[in-house]
Amino acid sequence: MNPKIERFLAEENPVTPFLVVDLDIIRDNYERLKAAMPLADVYYAIKANPAPEILRTLVDAGSHFDAASDYEIAECIKAGATPESISYGSTIKKVSEIKQAYERGVRMFAFDSEAELEKLAEAAPGSKVYCRLITSDEGSDWPLSKKFGCELDMACDLLKRARALKLDPYGVSFHVGSQQRDVKQWDVAIARAAMVFTDLRNAGIELRMINLGGGFPAQYRDEIPGISEYADTITKALTSAFGNKIPRVVVEPGRAIAAEAGLIQSEVVLVSQKDYGDPTRWVYLDIGMFSGMAETLDEAIKYPIRTPRDGEPEGPVVIAGPTCDGVDVLYEKAGYTMPLSLKSGDKVQLISTGAYTVSYSSVGFNGFPPLQAYYI
Repeated sequence: MNPKIERFLAEENPVTPFLVVDLDIIRDNYERLKAAMPLADVYYAIKANPAPEILRTLVDAGSHFDAASDYEIAECIKAGATPESISYGSTIKKVSEIKQAYERGVRMFAFDSEAELEKLAEAAPGSKVYCRLITSDEGSDWPLSKKFGCELDMACDLLKRARALKLDPYGVSFHVGSQQRDVKQWDVAIARAAMVFTDLRNAGIELRMINLGGGFPAQYRDEIPGISEYADTITKALTSAFGNKIPRVVVEPGRAIAAEAGLIQSEVVLVSQKDYGDPTRWVYLDIGMFSGMAETLDEAIKYPIRTPRDGEPEGPVVIAGPTCDGVDVLYEKAGYTMPLSLKSGDKVQLISTGAYTVSYSSVGFNGFPPLQAYYI
């Protein structure tokens, strides 16, 4: 709890649940990452939290932007970003969406298949294109599976095909998984990416950009390495792979910029037990899986939780949302405890919730409105 958010809660006291984000922390997190990785251009992953207030703060700070849809591109430009500062990072786009982005002035696009490459040649002629590689996301709390990316041999062929289609084969990208706590995962990924650079160089094509994706973690319940440890590991890996000819480096943080800037205040709706002899209580909050807590799926992201009764005797709890859907259980196996005196009406705060909460909040499930957010 920082004084700015504490003052807002005391003076405004909105109806729960709501998210409050400190924009000063957004800017501080951006500047801290830039200072730790001066070689890299920071492209904020808009999907983490696309609030206009955050976008404007980052435009003023000099950030670039990673967009996953033309809707995000439009919002980014509305916030003052230039088209040249935006990368269309989704590898799954309609032709109409590519065309619209191109007409807005965007000239940097991701792909990972021949069909997507052909769409880019048709709707965004001459653009810079980069191929996303399949990379292990082992060690991440929020894995990205194999939905995105292709293997190295295919990436090499596709980048050669890009030149034949009169596109600009610009580079490669990868993502080691969101909330990646194993700093060494970038070692292997960068080394694999360098192999593509070598293959293309032998074919007469000089790639000029390596996009390291996101994955930089936020502080939740478990301790994480500092950003300097990530920066040192990545810098050594780039030097080892590329020597003194390191290409343009891009990073796409979302969580690392926005998460720790936000706090969700919720209210306890009910505290109950399922059996007289069961010491585990069920604590139902007025926020759940469908109103911003999607990343508690499989208990992947474990938010720190604060109550007004902290310091009193505690016992084990299952924490659930308010809806009538059985999947709306946030934590059952993660070992959360809460004060035994906790009761309906108590306010509960979920910490480091500035990223992937309001952007996941559904519209109207069980009639509950989407998560309200305040930016201060």
